[in-house]
Amino acid sequence: MTSPPKLRLSRTYDAKAGEVTQVSPLVRRILAPNPGPLTFTGTNTWIAGRGEVAIIDPGPDDEAHLAALLNALEGERVVAIFVTHTHFDHSPLARKLAARTGAPVHGYGPHAANRARGSVIAPSLLMRQSGDGDFRPDAELRDGDEVRGPGWSLRALHTPGHIPNHLCYELREERALFSGDHVMGWSTTIIAPPDGFMADYLASLDKLLAHDHLRYWPGHGPEIENPAAHVAALKAHRLRREADILTSVRQGARTLPQIIARIYPGLPDNLREAAGLSTLAALEHLLAKGRIKTPNPLGPDAHFEAA
Repeated sequence: MTSPPKLRLSRTYDAKAGEVTQVSPLVRRILAPNPGPLTFTGTNTWIAGRGEVAIIDPGPDDEAHLAALLNALEGERVVAIFVTHTHFDHSPLARKLAARTGAPVHGYGPHAANRARGSVIAPSLLMRQSGDGDFRPDAELRDGDEVRGPGWSLRALHTPGHIPNHLCYELREERALFSGDHVMGWSTTIIAPPDGFMADYLASLDKLLAHDHLRYWPGHGPEIENPAAHVAALKAHRLRREADILTSVRQGARTLPQIIARIYPGLPDNLREAAGLSTLAALEHLLAKGRIKTPNPLGPDAHFEAA
């Protein structure tokens, strides 16, 4: 029997904020100056094309980053701006960049949580602080929609899970994917209810496995080579983590803090809330599959037991 693939993450990344780097024939990168425990060294802003270009994930509302982008593009014209999703480290600068360049902003739609599912999980402080509620794209994209420029084409792939309006963008000419926060190489992705939904996330990973991309350019951290193997390992990691959570409940862990203490021993305090949110998303998934039960409304204060 073949063992599941092992997830290998890399925290080696030599990008410097404000510097323009040509990473492939059609793609340049500028790193935003917003490092942190959830953003790693900062947000990768991508430039696709030459002459008439597309910008993917302008990043946070930061004047220095805007100036670096405009300086890098001197003599060129921005014809389209793309946003993978509406978290504050990806979308806010789109408004100022559009005002300065006249380019339309493309995205799935406004910021929204998974309320249609009827979850009673209230947004955490982390999630309330992260959502760009002012974002409104000029052009709403759906799965499979394509935008073309001279020498480049970007096709939207709807990949909910991290957040309902998350899009990845295929650069067809290089068989590459701008993967936003859906797939990264430095860390796993936070799945934080009510915005995040684990079943959607796993389905979106399967969706990417149906493609034959050569590399991913993620929202944070280094490029991902051999992305199919990485995505398969990510999925296996999530399922192993879910199995560990189920085991901890069967062994007597009843509350979210008790489960986190067993699953993440020695976790730094600045990552505890993010780990708790992803654990809650896994518990929601286990509950939907009938593997656990709770007499309480699903949320941080619920008590769990094996079904």
